[in-house]
Amino acid sequence: MKIVIAPDSFKGSLTALEVAESIEKGIKNVCKDAEIVKVPMADGGEGTVKSLVDATKGEIVTECVTGPLGQKIEAFYGILGDRKTAVIEMAAASGLPLVPVNKRNPMLTTTYGTGELIKAALDKGCRKFIIGIGGSATNDGGAGMAQALGVRLLDKEGKEISFGGGELINLHKIDVTNMDKRLKESTFIVACDVDNPLCGPNGASYIYGPQKGATKEMVVRLDNSLKHFAQIVKKDLDKKVENIKGAGAAGGLGAGLVAFLDATLSPGIDIVIEATKLKEKIKDADLVITGEGKIDSQTINGKTPIGVAKIAKKFHIPVIAIAGCISDDAEINHEYGIDTMFSIINYPITVDEALKKEKASFFIKRKIEEIFRLIKLRINIERKG
Repeated sequence: MKIVIAPDSFKGSLTALEVAESIEKGIKNVCKDAEIVKVPMADGGEGTVKSLVDATKGEIVTECVTGPLGQKIEAFYGILGDRKTAVIEMAAASGLPLVPVNKRNPMLTTTYGTGELIKAALDKGCRKFIIGIGGSATNDGGAGMAQALGVRLLDKEGKEISFGGGELINLHKIDVTNMDKRLKESTFIVACDVDNPLCGPNGASYIYGPQKGATKEMVVRLDNSLKHFAQIVKKDLDKKVENIKGAGAAGGLGAGLVAFLDATLSPGIDIVIEATKLKEKIKDADLVITGEGKIDSQTINGKTPIGVAKIAKKFHIPVIAIAGCISDDAEINHEYGIDTMFSIINYPITVDEALKKEKASFFIKRKIEEIFRLIKLRINIERKG
């Protein structure tokens, strides 16, 4: 029996690889001869770097970069096993958790550190980039990122504008003369799972600005600033970014990546499936096991278990999903390729206790053991029949 194990992380507890290893132990306790293929997965959000590095035997690289408020911080990115592909979570350098609650202000925060991570990966020889853009603290349209890569953003007096979404209103000219030449040799794929345009009532400022510390007055100013930014991008770079689906992701970083780096925006799970070569690994499997921390009705919207299940179903392979929690509305996932779902929790327990690595690993291993004892029992019954 060939079994492909392709889970997401159990956030706050186990990485995707740790989940896969726990599943493998449970299987091996019952089916010692099973052929196991572990493929740590992610959906483009938190944990994507770690999952792809683990899946391709790459490495994590740490860098000192500029944080959202201009402070120096330590951030990370991944280099995949091919040594040519960098995977970056913008939140590692420009994420909301990096800003104390009382200092959150998207008028001031910058994506400069994200640009520095890209530059560092270029220095390492990477020319293909996968960028996850969830969890941002910013609303600067990717302006800071562009500045870190040599783009000059000038006001009417020819001076460089300062950091922050509020400064975009002062932008008069974009000068790409000194932009890092290596970017032209590179390709950028962006994990983006939202459809928000750059501006307007469904845009970056109105939808995401308040959670980043924007007041109602700030939201209006930020939206006007992004509209102005889009106009200058159209004038100087001949690119229309305002109404692109996903342009408003990460405070407009989606638009900035398209404008400055010719990036392609794609669903995160699709990017990870391609990067891990999941189709190739799954096509001759007898069984697929996937999972994540919680499975509910929202899992069908681009989350890892459904992404994995869709690939498995192309080859008519059964799919088992496990989770720490399975909500009452999770049944819809059966319509999208998951044959059966199991919660790993066997008795009442606090969330804090359940999140402990040792406990979560134990629960996964024990649940998988019982699942495979049932599978083995079914096989024995069929043989006798």
